[in-house]
Amino acid sequence: MNPVLATVSVAAVERLSPSYVRIELAGPDLADFGVDGPLYDQRIKLLFPGPSGTLPTLGADWWGDFMALPEDERGHVRTYTIREVRGTGADTRLVVDFVLHPDDHGPGSSWAGHAAEGDRILVLCPRRGEPFGGIEFVPGDAERVLLVGDETAVPAVAAILSHLPAEARGAAFLEVPHAADVQDLIGPAGVTMTWLPREGVALGKLLHAAVLEHVGADVPPPVVADDEVDPDLWETPGWSSSGEEVAPAPAVPDCGPLAGLYAWIAGEAKVVTGLRKVLVSELGMDRRQVSFMGYWRRGVAMRS
Repeated sequence: MNPVLATVSVAAVERLSPSYVRIELAGPDLADFGVDGPLYDQRIKLLFPGPSGTLPTLGADWWGDFMALPEDERGHVRTYTIREVRGTGADTRLVVDFVLHPDDHGPGSSWAGHAAEGDRILVLCPRRGEPFGGIEFVPGDAERVLLVGDETAVPAVAAILSHLPAEARGAAFLEVPHAADVQDLIGPAGVTMTWLPREGVALGKLLHAAVLEHVGADVPPPVVADDEVDPDLWETPGWSSSGEEVAPAPAVPDCGPLAGLYAWIAGEAKVVTGLRKVLVSELGMDRRQVSFMGYWRRGVAMRS
């Protein structure tokens, strides 16, 4: 793997809503950015300055170099989804939508909340023609898609919708903190869009209810104990963070309420675990029909 590791500058900052700020990142090295196929939910790494305010110098073994630095020089690494790519060549800009968490301030949220034009960070992203990974939306031959997420998954779902073919069918459910966070997303006419503003309701409650109703599940909302949550929850048609053996490609059943369905579900790990519990453990959804991703864990600082 030979990714682009580049210093980029903030080219523009736009406050979208109470919970979101959009930042454009620019730098001449982004001319080498590229992916093989649709962008979908392409993840990248952002490296924010540490207490010293300086950016580290990293080589090909960037993670090893990063971890070897003294803590006050190291800064922080976090994973984000590319919302959009603008421009070409040396004028390429990566657009990233940041969630501003009022209660769980992490380094990414804190940096984005104060970002100004000219601020610099490091980005690790795909290089054109080189393998990189980071795309988990793999519907295979599914006839319908189910996109589910909380506020942290909105940028990924928005990007997926924008790259779906015009004939795509399915539904998307997005839970956000406030009604003012609802966005006007572009996607196929056959994919219905449902926004679920919490306005103080418990995280995940609205999302669980809406998804269970959508799939026709006559079961109570899932109850998930803390010790049931895998802190590294990440399951796709070809990968399982728990080591569960899965087939390398989706296999979609041809009968029943889940026939032809592929589900992409991301957000807070406990909420995602609850949906996995219902869809896979109780309704028998084939593991090869789903991607479950714990983007964050309430009260737990993510390492990268």
